[in-house]
Amino acid sequence: MQNDALSKTPTDALAELRGEIDRIDLAMHRLLMQRGEIIDRLIEVKRTQCAGPGGGCAFRPDREAQMMRALVERHHGLLPLDAVEGIWRVIVSTFTFVQAPYSVHADDSGGDAQMRDSARFHFGFTVPYVPHHGAVAVIDAVSASSGDLGVLRSLGGSGDGAWWLRLVGERAPKIIARLPFVERPDHPAGLPVFVVAKPATDFYAQDIALYSVSLPRWAHDVPAAVAAAEGEILASAPKSGGHALLVAAPAKNSSTKTGAERLLDELKACGVEAPAVDAIGGHATRFEMNEARAGVFSPKG
Repeated sequence: MQNDALSKTPTDALAELRGEIDRIDLAMHRLLMQRGEIIDRLIEVKRTQCAGPGGGCAFRPDREAQMMRALVERHHGLLPLDAVEGIWRVIVSTFTFVQAPYSVHADDSGGDAQMRDSARFHFGFTVPYVPHHGAVAVIDAVSASSGDLGVLRSLGGSGDGAWWLRLVGERAPKIIARLPFVERPDHPAGLPVFVVAKPATDFYAQDIALYSVSLPRWAHDVPAAVAAAEGEILASAPKSGGHALLVAAPAKNSSTKTGAERLLDELKACGVEAPAVDAIGGHATRFEMNEARAGVFSPKG
């Protein structure tokens, strides 16, 4: 055996390694085709899940978050996490498109390049990309569709002001995810975005709940009241007859009350009259990567 190894020329060694790569490539392709066969059997089940008043999207972001956590935790070696995350996102998004075609509507009012990079990284090139100028136009497009997604900046706001008010109501679209799920300073598509969709009949169990808070007027004690309810103000804008907040809070808290009930209690306690708190969706807890590439779950919205 030792003599055989010594007798190999560099050309022979390269040919053997390339043969191993070809074998792995073939196995990966076969596995993808097998995944497609399983998706065929899932189509009717998912169509049943998504059927409801006004339709709904085919995504299950809580399920995707569980899969992504497992992928990040087990990954090691020379292959960058960016590549693994991107490949996985394209596989999932494309297979979803195959079983239930959809488009991604994106708000490019803050600049098209970053938004397009984010959409392409997370949803691939097979899924149609439809740009819109403004968050309200995106939400309206999702609302008029049978199962499309909308992508909006989660930070920095929009020229449409309190756009999240368009998500209030049982039949209105809701925020179902926040991307990127794996947070790191060098992310190739690191623009923080919310994903908006028509909710399915079984609404998503999420770690972070999002609320639209309407106030008759702004008060200096409002931020403290929101913090006392374990919430975080993500955006703030004037609205007709008052002020609107976009608030994130843990879906489960130390109290027996819901997040909405706690917000109402704290706002009233600080003197705000007749506040309104409406659930407008939620998302999974972000998975943050530190310099050592270790995963840390962040509770923030």
